[in-house]
Amino acid sequence: MTDSIETRPFGRREFLAIGTGAFALAALPLALRRHMAVARRTVPVMGTIAELTVVHRDEAVAQEALEAALAELRWVETTMTRFSRTSDIGRANLGAGRDGVAVGAETARLVERALRWSSVSAGRFDAGLGAASELWDVTNRHEPPPAEQVARLANRSFWQHVDLTVSGGRGVLRYSTADLHLDLGGIGKGYSIDRAVQALRDRGIEHAIVNLGGDLYALGESPEGGAWRVGIKSPDDQRQVARTFEVSNRAVATSGDYERFFRYRGKRYHHLMDPATASPRETRVRSVTVLADRCVDAEPCAVSVFGLAQDRALAFARTQLAGAEVITIA
Repeated sequence: MTDSIETRPFGRREFLAIGTGAFALAALPLALRRHMAVARRTVPVMGTIAELTVVHRDEAVAQEALEAALAELRWVETTMTRFSRTSDIGRANLGAGRDGVAVGAETARLVERALRWSSVSAGRFDAGLGAASELWDVTNRHEPPPAEQVARLANRSFWQHVDLTVSGGRGVLRYSTADLHLDLGGIGKGYSIDRAVQALRDRGIEHAIVNLGGDLYALGESPEGGAWRVGIKSPDDQRQVARTFEVSNRAVATSGDYERFFRYRGKRYHHLMDPATASPRETRVRSVTVLADRCVDAEPCAVSVFGLAQDRALAFARTQLAGAEVITIA
């Protein structure tokens, strides 16, 4: 993982290419007039790689805006990760099964939104299923966990046992069943991207990309009118692009089985858990991409419809998000 920075004039014939996670930004002509400064950063954050590109005439403005956007990503990670015992979510997972645990207002709002997605998806997105992700730990495991441990977590509808109350501008979390661990990993990246984009807008940035592990927001378009062109990586060969499309002022999120997984006896075990089985979801669909107005909605929507056929995925997405688009790859 690297933390790099680059700022330089950007010419009409040059191309921007970034890509981590499910996406590559493919052969994208910025089509901006000469003498535009392009500030770039590539940093590890939230267990993945963030790639930010900010375009502005004033190099100092571009740099300051880029740093502000990165600060938003890091703030969300520090505050809401399940991997820290001192974050809001980490403290709740340690103590909310015994006592109420106070969390910040922003955390409470995001938990509330996550629980809403759990509800409307009938539990296909279960914000309380963190224990299953911890048990499978697909980035470190080489074989499935014991079947009895998996069965203990299956079909528990954990999200229904999260009690959230708000008082005095703060939230209080309580868990009413054992084995419940909140995990905002299916919505937190999107939320942090939206915060980063707002930080850019607040500083006058009109053209930028915030890409976090494959979920991204494409801000603006070229002054000549061209939208950003995004490529979805092929599940079978991530050096190849399976689909491309153009996007401007739009959020894009993908759930796929080919980024984090292990193989055991010829079978792929990926990180997208099925709450009904507490195991990696079995499906012939390899990835699903959702386009929406905000990443905080596109990301959990993609998790919710992962594994569904194109028509069912699109129907669900559009009942929840006006104008949503869905792309599935088998």
